[in-house]
Amino acid sequence: MSYAIIGFGNIGQALAKAFARNGIKVSVATTREPESFASDAAAIGPTIIPKTLAEAVKADIILLAVRFESHPDVAKALPTWQGKIIVDVTNAYGVPPEKLGGQPSSRAVAQAFTGARLVKGFNHLVAAVLDQDPAVQGGRRVVFLASDDDAAAAEIGALAENLGFSPIKLGGLCEGGLLVQARGNSWGQLIFKDLVKFE
Repeated sequence: MSYAIIGFGNIGQALAKAFARNGIKVSVATTREPESFASDAAAIGPTIIPKTLAEAVKADIILLAVRFESHPDVAKALPTWQGKIIVDVTNAYGVPPEKLGGQPSSRAVAQAFTGARLVKGFNHLVAAVLDQDPAVQGGRRVVFLASDDDAAAAEIGALAENLGFSPIKLGGLCEGGLLVQARGNSWGQLIFKDLVKFE
């Protein structure tokens, strides 16, 4: 299974650190040339591989860590996303619900990435928290996942565990997705909740 993080701001770098901590290879890309962020990637670790957007989107699982408004531009990188899992790490801050047709922001992302299996995840933690080791006082930091595709959610749940997190599945995008999304000026009940699960 191959992984890529699209977007290398605070959230993208925090995700990259989680991969690096666990020695898992991941491509990182932005719309800029890889040389422009190669030193930042190298500072995180040798398993963080800077690539062009065109190269990075060849991965099986893509963590979308760009600003919500930028997702349509990334979606244009491939004519179809068939066979790929997109993890929607975006939040639609300030985007009016009417502009999203009243649906969860993840549904809008899913429509842009034609053919992909979409999982909402890793978006409810601020970068400074996501950046930290998820092992907390004998427990593991929780990441919430929502998807209309149970198999894709299970796969991202396994990835979250490999990264040291404790995944909690919230159901479909219209139920669970609403609990962990920010759109317009409203916030889902679980967004920015930093929870730790003790086995």
